[in-house]
Amino acid sequence: MADAVEITCPRCQSLTTADFYGPCDRCRGELRASLGGVGREVKVAAYEPKANVIPNQVATRE
Repeated sequence: MADAVEITCPRCQSLTTADFYGPCDRCRGELRASLGGVGREVKVAAYEPKANVIPNQVATRE
């Protein structure tokens, strides 16, 4: 695991100690409360190649 270093929070400019650069714990909690939401499942249609796609010519050579 990375060593904790002292950084300045990019959001509130306070000094904090963290393993990685980013918002401090207080700002992270505020962001999750205001912007976080329940995850949802996205349905994607099955891939179908376009009609103008042709097979590889090397593979079809006889």
